[in-house]
Amino acid sequence: MNIRFYNARILTMDGGYDIIKGELWVSGNKIIYIGDGTDTDRIYESQPENIIKWDREIDAKNNLLMPGFKDAHTHTAMTFLRSYADDMPLSDWLNTQVFPKEALLTPEDIYILTKHGIMEYLTSGITAGFDMYMQMDAGAKAASECGFRYVLCGAINDFGGTVEDCERDYNKFNNMNELISYVYGFHAEYTTKMEIMEGLAALGKKYKAPIYMHNSETKSEVEGCIERWGKTPTKLFNDLGIYDYGGGGFHCVWMSEEDIDIFKQRKLYAVTNPASNTKLASGIAPIQTYMDKDINLAIGTDGAASNNCLDMFREMFLMTGLAKLREMDASAVSAEKVLKAATSGGALSMGLFDADVLKEGKLADIIMIDMHQPNMQPENNIVKNIVYSGSKQNVKMTMINGNILYEDMKFNIGVEPEDVYKQANDIIQRMIRG
Repeated sequence: MNIRFYNARILTMDGGYDIIKGELWVSGNKIIYIGDGTDTDRIYESQPENIIKWDREIDAKNNLLMPGFKDAHTHTAMTFLRSYADDMPLSDWLNTQVFPKEALLTPEDIYILTKHGIMEYLTSGITAGFDMYMQMDAGAKAASECGFRYVLCGAINDFGGTVEDCERDYNKFNNMNELISYVYGFHAEYTTKMEIMEGLAALGKKYKAPIYMHNSETKSEVEGCIERWGKTPTKLFNDLGIYDYGGGGFHCVWMSEEDIDIFKQRKLYAVTNPASNTKLASGIAPIQTYMDKDINLAIGTDGAASNNCLDMFREMFLMTGLAKLREMDASAVSAEKVLKAATSGGALSMGLFDADVLKEGKLADIIMIDMHQPNMQPENNIVKNIVYSGSKQNVKMTMINGNILYEDMKFNIGVEPEDVYKQANDIIQRMIRG
């Protein structure tokens, strides 16, 4: 489709935070023009017969267009456990509630629950998810049908999967379609045998590929790794060659100075999950230290079983708010850097190099923020409004790959919301009944 947005304010995130007024044009799945509308002849001249036929012309009414948020760590299908296993320590939560229920999931369940999660992503302006979950075929099918950009992260551990499966998935999903990709990963050191980690390190070297995993989420996780191997998880992974071609870790709460130096030297990504870490009392990641050390940052929601809400606005506020509290410094972790982590930082961590900013030639993964809401006024600083006072109510439109999938509280993903909600409830009720 060819779509013209006009009367828009545009935050490109391409090298800064300046907002321009004008137009943004989409042709197919790419952005072909951003500007004030006075220099469009060059675009027409590049088109056959010097004409563009618009499928839609959208008056943005002075609302804001910006890059979509990228959820850089999530377990999408875990929506079925929302508010089911709350107020429990992480180890009990995982071992007595989450793992037993997940063992009952069928591929069809995951297919349905992934669509459920995608609907929630769209309402939060999330245009891509870095999803670590099982039954990847089911999740990839759901995302493809919805038109959602989906990066699968390997989730191998002692309970399922083989190194050979990971190599097969890498080649399969990276050649599936333009919306689906795959990155090597494993659950965590404490759930994964040494031979599996060594096997993945070898695959990383073979394909010159990054690798991700849960890393230093809790103090006990780090202490256990030191007891087993005499070193922290980050040091262990680095010594095994897992980080030879990049990647990073999810959570990264309990990191030593040496760990942080490794992240800096290897140019790894620390993907913070502030809502999950807060609710599970895992701790507060040293975000200001990461920024001071120029560590690459991204933000993830984690799954709805641990944070209960796939909401990037809440994650952004908690990322900066908790950091200010940790440092006892109200100037720590600025809104601008948080917004960068939520958009371009997430895109780059996921390998989505054409979906990081709004720019001519980049993928049309765009959201529209409704500025005509009380929480966006007055407009003293729009970026700070988004991070400090923004919420899902401000997401007026979510476009992925040039297609509008969510607009004015309505979904365009080929499913009826109430049908999905009923199916999600049926899944958890079936498990409870036994």
